[in-house]
Amino acid sequence: HLLPLFARGAQYSRITGGTEAGVGEFPWQVSVQARNEHLCGGAILSEWWIITAAHCFYPQQLPPTELRVVLGTNSLTSPSLEIKGVTTVILHKDFQRVNMDNDIALLMLDNPITFNELKEPICLPMEPGLSKWHNCWVAGWGQVKSGLNEPMETELLKAPMTIMNWDKCFKEFSKLTKNMLCAGYENESYDSCQGDSGGPLACTQESGKKWYHVGIISWGRSCGLKNTPGIYTLLENYHSWIKKVTELEGRPFSAERMVGTSKQKGKVSRASEFPKPGSPTLWLLPCLLPYVTASKKWP
Repeated sequence: HLLPLFARGAQYSRITGGTEAGVGEFPWQVSVQARNEHLCGGAILSEWWIITAAHCFYPQQLPPTELRVVLGTNSLTSPSLEIKGVTTVILHKDFQRVNMDNDIALLMLDNPITFNELKEPICLPMEPGLSKWHNCWVAGWGQVKSGLNEPMETELLKAPMTIMNWDKCFKEFSKLTKNMLCAGYENESYDSCQGDSGGPLACTQESGKKWYHVGIISWGRSCGLKNTPGIYTLLENYHSWIKKVTELEGRPFSAERMVGTSKQKGKVSRASEFPKPGSPTLWLLPCLLPYVTASKKWP
């Protein structure tokens, strides 16, 4: 009797044609689970907060006690998973199920994440504009093919994405709003599939040093159709919302606090050029090397 919940919760997302992710390659990626089953993807925003899609929690409003977050792993069948409980689920108050506008949610964890190479937050984009993102990836554990009874992947898969012009996408999707962006991989049948909703579209700028959460996987037409983009929640529109609701919960998140200069030498990203899937493991440098040292000053 649980199938309809998961089938509906994740129906708008996908990873097809992907290649297996390397260990520690997407250290911000988490599995949001309901009743111990993978429900949606998500991303580490800070030591207390996970960012995901609001539609994952519709039509049933699941109580936080039935949710958990699995982090720091590529394999959902690993014998030693790190699991966090959820104390609060915050859905955007203007989320519209009809057109998926404002498809964003925050989960507050029951205890803070201790960061390491396998668990690190992803940066939030600080200024608007999509033209600066040169290299984008999605990852997830979702279904590899369309269809309710297809098995979920247990290993994290990744696929490269290209952000599409908004006006061009609007011609294809009349429900598109200014809170959304479109991304696809036009030459191959890559796309994001059931089970990956809520996961991040992670992009770098030309230097490829830091990875930014540009969009939340939200909806699309089907699995891996050529030239059919997936639709993402445009994260740059939600800074003030994130700041406000995290302050109200007493665990304030400030994107400015996440940025700074670090004395640490981080892993060097080899992701400055657009790699082909299957190329040597691409180490993504997360946002937070400065934050890892600074966070000790924060209670």
